[in-house]
Parts: sequence; structure tokens; C-alpha cells
Amino acid sequence: MKRNKLIYSISSLGLALLCSTQVLAQSASSKDFKPLFDGKTLAGWKSAGGAAPYSVEDGAIVGRMTKGTPNSFLITEKEYGDFILELDVKLEGDKTNSGIQTRSHIDPQANNGKGRVYGRQIEIDPSTRAWAGGVYDEGRRGWLYPLDLNEPAKAVYKKNEYNHIRIEAIGNELRSWINGVPAAYVVDTLDASGFIGLQVHSIPDDLDGKKVYFKNIKIKTENLKPSPYPIDQYIVNLTPNSISPTEQKYGTKLLFNGKDSEGWRSVKGDNFPANGWSIKDGIIKVQKSDGGESTNGGDIITKDKYGVFDLSFEFKLTPGANSGVKYFVTLAEKTSGSAIGLEYQILDDEKHPDAKLGRDGNRTIASLYDLITSDKSRGATRPIGQWNRGRVVVDKDNNVTYFLNGVKVLSYVRGSKEFKDLVAISKYKDWDKFGEATEGHILLQDHGDEVSFRSIKIKN
Repeated sequence: MKRNKLIYSISSLGLALLCSTQVLAQSASSKDFKPLFDGKTLAGWKSAGGAAPYSVEDGAIVGRMTKGTPNSFLITEKEYGDFILELDVKLEGDKTNSGIQTRSHIDPQANNGKGRVYGRQIEIDPSTRAWAGGVYDEGRRGWLYPLDLNEPAKAVYKKNEYNHIRIEAIGNELRSWINGVPAAYVVDTLDASGFIGLQVHSIPDDLDGKKVYFKNIKIKTENLKPSPYPIDQYIVNLTPNSISPTEQKYGTKLLFNGKDSEGWRSVKGDNFPANGWSIKDGIIKVQKSDGGESTNGGDIITKDKYGVFDLSFEFKLTPGANSGVKYFVTLAEKTSGSAIGLEYQILDDEKHPDAKLGRDGNRTIASLYDLITSDKSRGATRPIGQWNRGRVVVDKDNNVTYFLNGVKVLSYVRGSKEFKDLVAISKYKDWDKFGEATEGHILLQDHGDEVSFRSIKIKN
């Protein structure tokens, strides 16, 4: 207990120091900012989307929540490319959310010809989910950076008070701060320019009349210099098979280069399988065979072994498909099927029978296969045929965490009593010290179904 208090104290001190550093940095660079809002009128802004009204009250832009209307926006008449934006936002209550659109656009055909705003949004979220500062792609791809990816930032937002938001959109990078604390970091090639927008979200009827306040809105478009970011900040890089300069600086590397099988081999020998796998157009793909486990090309593994790591990968399922990403694979266990290891399950839960086997859904997508069921209650799964982002983090204390599309879906401790108890009632019960190796290979599974992988990267 004392150790936990010490860790908490150190973390709190670090957060406070980080906050102070960011505030000082922001103040030092404020001279090049220009106001986007004159404090008196809505000059330079126009309404889009729904019918929620915007007005000016006491030097703030106020959006009023309105029942029966879709998401409403007040957007800039001018478009912006690279910029740093700062503003203060206050949201009444905690039963809805808001956001700031960046480099966004309008689809004029949507909403029966009334138009719909789409583009990357910095979320304002006072709910218990606490994803304020995260990145949501409004009207298009959904969540890009849920704040599950940055737990310390969840505690920063102040309900029913003004919160200071800083947004940096420079080149392909979009980064956010809440009250001086780093929140989200996304690398994305879509939308080099677009308008900035303020959102009033659609609401249930009982929130009719609640308000969202925006003030001190200022922008900088010249002499832009990215602010420092902490070394352990997780980066969502949506450019396939790429490492950004910041990722590279902090030790992330590609496990699949998007071109060939360098760094990979068959579990059956030193070479890459001659059949059953293809590498084309930046994708490494398990080819369709008979749906059997490791009966065609067989599993492939990294040539290197890993112990403590942060592994990310994208995968795309075909209807009814089954595969998996395994780790701490030692090849010491004798088996006629797939090589033995801890597994991040990849599955079409609706059409593959494995989803109904095991216990309580512990063979469904993003589960620790046959051991722990993933929590997908927050809608992390994307439809079959779309790319999903998986992530497995293993720290030096054997804590393991799974993410699906940025949402935390499970965690456990390797070698703990709880872990061993689960192993004892699983298909792995006959393997001595299953999942407890100090290091092992990372494996992509051939289960006889077509499954695609890309953007496989690791930080260790």
C-alpha cells in the first residue's frame, strides 16, 4: 500500500511539473496569436449542420442545446492548414459532449440535403468515460484516439468550469492538450486544410436549453513550432507501415516493412513459408485454405524475441475468419496445430463458431484467447472488412493490457494467482508454466482463413 501511495505521489508531481512546463511554453509563444472571435459578434463564423442556435453572451460564444436536431456547428468562414489553436470551453452538465472541429468539411448531400460536417474533432467529454482531449473523426471514421490510450489525461478535465484547450495541427500531426496536459497525438494524411468548428451535440429532450461556452479563441498560423511531448506518449499513426520521426526518436520500430518478409520466418523452419502467405500492396496476408489450424502455410513468427514491449498492429477480417496474434511464443511446446503462446484473438464473432466456445465469450475478438473475455461494451469493434487496430502492452512487472481501436478491453498480470487459476481450467492446463516465459517470439496465426495485417510495430 505504501508503494502505491509513493507511485501516486510521484505521478502527481510529474503531472504537475508537466502542466507547469506546458503553460510556460504556451505563454512564451502567445505573441503570434490572432483572435478568431472578437468577443462581441459572430463575424467570420457561420452555422452548419443542425439547428442549435449560437449567440454571444458576456464575451463568449454560447451554443444552446436543442432537442430534435442533429449535431450543430458554428464554423469559420475561412479554412486553415497548419495552425496552433487555443480556446477555453465550458460545458453545462455531464450527460452530453461537445468538440472542436479541425481541418473539417461539409458533405452537402447528407442529412437530406441539409449537409453534414465531417473531420477530426478534439472531444470535450465531461462524462465518466473522461475522453476529453481525445480525437474523434466526426461523420467519417469514428474514434481515432480514445483517452484510454492516455490514462493520466483523463483526470485533467474540470466539470462545469472553463477548460483551456490547445490544438496543434502541423503537417500530418494533430496533437491536443487539456489544461496544459498532453492528451492525444494522431498522425494522419487526410485533410491538409479545412475549417475550424464549434459543436453543440444532438441531445435527449431533457437537456434542452443547456449551454456550451467558448471564449478566448485565438489562432497562430505562422512561425509554428511543435511543443514538446513526453517520451511515453502513445502515438496513433494512421499512415500504413510508417514510423513518424517522433515514434522513431522514442524507440518504435516496424516489425513489417510493408515490402517483404524481412524479420519473419515460419515456425517450421528458418525461411518464410513458400505458400499460404502473400505480401502485396503493403499488406501481409494469410491466404484462404481449409479453415484448419496451421495446415497451409503455417504460422509465422518474428526472428527476434521480446519480453517487455508495446506492440501495435492493424488487421482486417474476411467474413467468418479466424486468426490471432500470439506473444511469448517459445516453440518449446510440442503441438500438431498452431504454436503455443498467449493470444490476442482475431475473429468474426458473428459467423465463426469459436465465438460460442470456451467460457463466457473468452474466444471472441480481442480476448486473451480461452482465458479472459474482452470488454467490448463501448463499441470498439469495427465491421468485418474494415481495418481494426490492435495493441498489446507488457510492462516490466508483467502487467498486460489489450486495446481494440484505442479502447482498453482487458488487463491481467502474467504469473499471478488469478492468471494461473484461469490457465488451470483452460485448454492450456497441460503446459507447464504456460505464458510465463521471460521472452518469446511474436506470431501471426494461419487458421486457414483470409486475414490481412499491416502497420505491425513495436516499442521495447
